[in-house]
Parts: sequence; structure tokens; C-alpha cells
Amino acid sequence: MAYDASGSAGLWYITMYMVFIGLGDGAQIAMAQKVGERNERGFAAVFQSNFAILFIAAIILTLLVQLGMPTLMNYLVTNSELAKAEQSFLEIRSYSFWAATITISIQASYLAVGKTTLVLITSLIAALSNIVLDYLLVFGIEPFPRLGLEGAAIASTGAEFLAMLFLLATLIGGKLKNQYPVWKENFISKLQVKENLKIGIPLLFQGIVALSIWTIFFIWIEQMGGDNLTVSLNIRYIYFLAFIPIWGFAAATKTYIAQYFGAKEFDKIPVIQRRIQLLTVCFLVLTFHGSILYPETLIRLVSEHPEHVAKSALILRIVSGSIFIYGLGSVYIQTISGIGKTRTTFLVECLATTLYILFAYLFIKVWNWPVQWVWLVEYVYFITIGFTSFMYLKWINRTKNKIAYE
Repeated sequence: MAYDASGSAGLWYITMYMVFIGLGDGAQIAMAQKVGERNERGFAAVFQSNFAILFIAAIILTLLVQLGMPTLMNYLVTNSELAKAEQSFLEIRSYSFWAATITISIQASYLAVGKTTLVLITSLIAALSNIVLDYLLVFGIEPFPRLGLEGAAIASTGAEFLAMLFLLATLIGGKLKNQYPVWKENFISKLQVKENLKIGIPLLFQGIVALSIWTIFFIWIEQMGGDNLTVSLNIRYIYFLAFIPIWGFAAATKTYIAQYFGAKEFDKIPVIQRRIQLLTVCFLVLTFHGSILYPETLIRLVSEHPEHVAKSALILRIVSGSIFIYGLGSVYIQTISGIGKTRTTFLVECLATTLYILFAYLFIKVWNWPVQWVWLVEYVYFITIGFTSFMYLKWINRTKNKIAYE
């Protein structure tokens, strides 16, 4: 019960957290363009406006979880005990939204100027502290009480606050504030807030749509009964081994494309795309080759149940190819984001998720496929994302005489 609750509630949390990720990505793109333009005051204006927007988002999402989610959870989740456990988990995790307000603001500025080492250290602090706090609070290592599922929520929330404090300390004591006047003056204006929202809101909805559809997918799998939800959650956890390099290079793609876009060096963009695709595939081979060669070993990292391991390993082998497709295709959609055409990326996402949920419905509700074949919907989604983005970039290159980014 606790395993399924943490997995399902975690997906709800990540879906809401995409509000911060989307707005942060939009600010990162805008700040990177200001770097290319050598506009320090514009950089600070984007940073400050992003912080103000995220602060308001934290208020709204906290109220949503505390007041609105109990009713929604009871309506969507068939198991009442599971629904109660998920709500308990989410109420604790909602406090992380306040850490995200600071973390995402600073992280976006670091990514915009290429300070990826500090972002990596922040991620390591969050991950390692989460592991330690999980061990102490979930299992109740003296003098800490045994809190189980609530302990896991407290551990994750505490880890995010520790990461936030580290980032804040680096901003206060670092050189970025000297190069860009991020808090020396007030640069917030209605015009800048509108510009941030213009770029960030499509990315916000893009992330929410993607993860909301994935949440529906897992709800349908839970309704299939048996161990299908547990097995599928195993796949979700292992997915993050692949998503780490993909998301990392996605951030790099947005930064480099936006910087060269701001500097109007359009001819260098295709070169960046090819190099990042090569690096993405190389790192996927390094981190995710086990999905093909030894999937059982990977699954045992999150589950020891023999039947679950065997069933999950079969699914992992089936979907592993889709991850490599995503690694290549993500560069194209991130290029579109980097040049500021985030409304287009949102439309691409809508198309991909529409096809995803349509085929998921057919596989689960109409044709009653076994769970391992249901996961073929991942190919539908990732191929649609990559192919549609690639064709869009080809189209604007052709129609704009290869100055596709003006």
C-alpha cells in the first residue's frame, strides 16, 4: 500500500511541480537570450519577475493540495485507503513548493549562463540527503521515529529545502550577482512579467499536460487490478536513470540555442543539435544499457519480489528503444523552445499526448492487452514528439530561407 501510494502521489506532485519547471524553463530561455544580447539589466529583470511569478504559484498550489485534492483523490482512486495515504503524502510534499520558488529561480539563472556544475551539486545534495533522511525517518533509526510513508514525504521535502539553502548561499556569496544586478535594483515591470509568462506558460502547460496524461495512464493501470500498478511503478522509477541525461542535455540545448539565438548566430544551431544528440545517446548507452542487457538487475534496485521483477524486466526490455528515440527527438523540441517558440512546443505536446491517451485507452479499455504490451504507448508518444518537432524545424528553415529563428 505505502509503495503504491508514494508512487501515485509522487506522480501527482511532479505534475504540479511542472508549474515551477515550466516557468523556470521559460525564464532560463529568456535569460540565456539576454546573455547572448549582453543585456545585464534585462537578465536581472527576467530573474526578478520569475521569482515573483513562482511565489504566487506556490501560494495557489499549496491551497490546491490542502483544500482541493482530498475530494479529487476520493473521486479518482478506487481504493479509499490508497486515496487517504496519497493525500497524506501530498499534504507534506506541498511545502516543497516554497523551496522551489527560490531553487528554480536561481537554477534557471545558473543554467542560462552555463553554470551547470552548481546545478549538479545541488541535485547531488538533494538526492543524497533524501536517501539519508529516508533511511532515518521511514525505518525509524534511533533517535528518529518510524514514520513510514509520511517519513518518505518529510525526507523528500527536507532534502529540497537543503538544496534550496545551498543554492541561495551560492548566489549570495558568488560572482553572478556582481555580473548581473539580480537584486541591486527593482527591475520588475508589467511588460517583463508578461514576457516571462508569454514564454513560460506554454512550457508550464506542456509539462502539466504530459504528466497529467501519464497520471491518467497509471490510474487506468491501477483499475486493471492485480499487480499491474506495482509493476508499472517499477518501470517509472527506472525510467529516471534514462531521464537524467536526457533532461540534463535538454537544459543544455535550451541554453545554447537561446544564447546563439540572442547573438543571432543562427548557422551554429544545427551543429549544436548534432553534438548534443551524440552526447545524449552516448550517456544513454552508459546509464541505460542495462534495460536491454540485464533488466532484472535494474528492477531489483526498486523491488525484490520475484514475480514483479520478471514482469517489470519484460516491460523494460520492450520500452527501452523508445527512450533512445526520445533522446534524439528531445533535442528538436528543445531547439524550438530555445528560440522562444514555446507555443509551438505546447501544440506538439498536445498532439503527442492526444495520441498517447487515445492508444492507451484502446490498449487498456477496448482491447484489454496485457500490461507489458500496454507500455507500447511510449513509442507513440516519443516518436510523435521527435518527428513533429523535426518536421517543424525543417519547415521553418525552408520557409524562412534558413534564417528560421527570426
